[in-house]
Amino acid sequence: FTPDNIGKMLLAIGGVIALIGAVFLLLGRFGLGRLPGDILIRRENFTLYFPITTMIILSIILSLIFRLLRR
Repeated sequence: FTPDNIGKMLLAIGGVIALIGAVFLLLGRFGLGRLPGDILIRRENFTLYFPITTMIILSIILSLIFRLLRR
C-alpha cells in the first residue's frame, strides 16, 4: 500500500459514511423510524429502541435496489 492509495481509500470511506448519514437524516424526516411495529421502551435510566418495521422496509428497498443494479 502506498500513502496515495491509503489516502484515496480513506476519502472513499469518508464519503460513503457521509452519504449514509445524509440518507438517515432524510429518512427521519419522512417518518421512517417511528412506524407502527417499531418498539420503544422507556424507563427512568434506560431507553430501548428496536425499529423492527423500519428494518424490514429498508431491507426490502435495498434488496430491490441491489437486484436492479445487478442486472
